[in-house]
Parts: sequence; C-alpha cells; structure tokens
Amino acid sequence: MTGTTLTGTIWHSRIDDAPVAMAAAGGLVAIGGAGGTAWVLDASDGRPTATLTLPGGLLDLAFSPDGVHLALTGPLGYALWTAATGHTLVVETTRWSARARWAAPDRVAVADGRTVAVLGVDGRELWRTAPAPSTVTDLVWLRDGRRLALTAYNGVRCHERHRPDPVAAYTYTGSHLAIAASPNGRWLCTGNQDASIHIWRTRDATELTMSGYPGKVSRLAFDDTGRWLAADGAPEVTVWDFAGKGPRGSSPRMLRAHDGVTALAWRPGATATLATGGAEGTLAVWDATAGTPGRSRTTRTRWELDDQVTALTWGGRDRLLAATSDGAVRCLAPGT
Repeated sequence: MTGTTLTGTIWHSRIDDAPVAMAAAGGLVAIGGAGGTAWVLDASDGRPTATLTLPGGLLDLAFSPDGVHLALTGPLGYALWTAATGHTLVVETTRWSARARWAAPDRVAVADGRTVAVLGVDGRELWRTAPAPSTVTDLVWLRDGRRLALTAYNGVRCHERHRPDPVAAYTYTGSHLAIAASPNGRWLCTGNQDASIHIWRTRDATELTMSGYPGKVSRLAFDDTGRWLAADGAPEVTVWDFAGKGPRGSSPRMLRAHDGVTALAWRPGATATLATGGAEGTLAVWDATAGTPGRSRTTRTRWELDDQVTALTWGGRDRLLAATSDGAVRCLAPGT
C-alpha cells in the first residue's frame, strides 16, 4: 500500500534522506536524517517550514516541551534551533553525542562523550557531569527535572542539578544501550547488549534482571502512568507490568506484529496505547493491557508501509507520525 492510500492518512510527506529520529511539539514535527539534515514540518498538513544541518550526521533530536526549541545530537557534536528566529547554534566536538532530553522548556541535557552537558536555550553550559566509565549511551530526567540519570558501561549514574559527581550509582556489568525511568522515579531500567533488561527499585536498589531475549534490547519506554514498560529484543514486543511491587515472578504481555521491532512510541496520557514499527514495514497500534501475560497475540490495527519503520512519535493523542527508511513521513489517525 502506498502512503496516500493508507486508511486513516491525514497527510503524507517525504524527506531526502533516511530518517533516524522524529519529534513533535508546538504544532511542529521534526524529522532527522542520517546525513545530518533535519526537516521541520507543519504538523497540521506536513508542509515543510525549515531545514537545518548538524555536521557529521544525526543520531537524535528532541523538542522542548513548548515546541519553541529543538536539540539535535550526532557523532561529532550537537545543536540547538529556535523556531521563532530560525537560528541554529552548532557546537562541534569530536565526541559522540547520542541523546538529548529536555528537563524544562529552558533546560536540555545532551550526551557529550563520557559526560552530559546541561544547557540553557542560548547554548550556555549550566553544568556538566563528571566523566562516566565510557561513552554515555542514553539519559533520562527524574523528579521533574531535579535529577539526571545516565547510562554507560557497567550501569547507571544519577546526578543532582549542578553537582558533577554522582549522588547514586546502580551497577550491572556490561554494555547498557538504553534507559527508561518510571515517571515517579521509582524504577530505573536499562536495555542491554547481553539481551537483557536490568531493573532497579531506586529507593533501596533492589535489582531484577529479565534475561532470555533473542537479541540485544536497545529500545524500551514506560507509558505516562509508569505501570507499563515496552521493550524490543525479540520479534514480539514485550510489555511488563510494574503495578504493585513490580514484575518480579511475572510474565510479560507479548505483542506479535513484526519480524523485528524497529520503533516504539506510547500514546500520551493514561491510555496504555502503544504504537510499534517493524523492519518489514509494518506499523501496529495496541491496547497494551489486553491479552494474557506470557502469551503472544496480534492486533487488528495494522498498516503495511513501503519500507522499514525507522521512527515513531505521537503528535498529541489523536495523530501518529511514522517515518520509513525510504524518506516517507506519514501522519495517521489510528482511530483507537
């Protein structure tokens, strides 16, 4: 099926690169291409409004909560773009910058090699973490932006604002590829190269490992309630239930729609609705609470796209944005 004939299509656009990241806020959608160019589109109709470039390529991008500023990260540095002026401030380094995460409309953290730099919207550095044991692979804010957690080799380090040295450390030997935190900060989870998810309860550092995945776990995310954790690492998307005392001794819900999971995105709010994308070009939307733990199930809300799904995000509760490796960008109304 082509992008213009998919059921529920609101608009269909295209960029001149392979998309690797996407974000939406403030009536705008940003799509980052592997080559380093980011396209900014009007969220209402997909019309291009701006382009900007990060030299050396692009890995991640993130809008500030109000959609006024956009942070970009890549293999050779990072950049900040302002929607109102179109101004782009590029900070070129020789260090790998894997992620950007906003703590508030005026403050963003960017991975910068083995450290994380926290910047104001003018690019001024507010503070920086002490070096981690290896390159920072992912980061997340806790406690409404008062605490920063980052992951690198051998575990997670937590920093309070303006304090370079960590105030807490959670150790698990190996390469950590992704981090997720429940909104209330009770749980920290990492997806790992050794095909596992490692979990810490932050109040007492109680640990739990979910192992046995067929492949590395490089994508995981909590929904807005903090009850459900979705992860890749298998043909099925696994969804763990963190209600009560957490998932110890339980089995996950298993959502089967793809040959390989390439993207995950929770719908905003307390909906437990999850969008997933696959290597073969499938796009699916799920009620993550349905089904029986430990058993695989499929979904009726499914689209067949023209190429691998490389990025997903929600433009509010009613619009799902999907990008595929051929440069196509679609805005869909899931209708669920």
